[in-house]
Amino acid sequence: MPSPVRPGLAVTPALTIPRAELTERFSRASGPGGQGVNTTDSRVELSWDVAQSAVLSDVQRERVTGRLAERLVDGVLTVVASENREQRRNRDAAAKRLAALVADALAPPPRTRRPTRATRGSQERRLTAKKQRSTTKQLRSSKPRRDD
Repeated sequence: MPSPVRPGLAVTPALTIPRAELTERFSRASGPGGQGVNTTDSRVELSWDVAQSAVLSDVQRERVTGRLAERLVDGVLTVVASENREQRRNRDAAAKRLAALVADALAPPPRTRRPTRATRGSQERRLTAKKQRSTTKQLRSSKPRRDD
């Protein structure tokens, strides 16, 4: 059964990578598959050229290349899937993995933490608790006095 024609890989509601920009390579996968493992090309390598992509703005391209720098080879992001026996399922797994990586890389950076100070009441409560604990431990360690 032929796979349905998909216009592209949806990464976010606003961003879809066109199929023309994606490159798929197939090879023999190791692992389960019985006798068919030696004859079927079920392993999938899905590649996307981030540096030359037409769908990314300059800000998005800079963010993706900065966050995925260790995974990019000459500006190309490659994802491999070989955990399933069927090529179709590996294609879907690779597409999901690539979309998740790009979506995480495109997410805006978290807000910076605004430093705060402890309130006077919390500081006083902490210090009184420390003093109580200290006196409790001192009472345990002191030897009982004899009244003569």
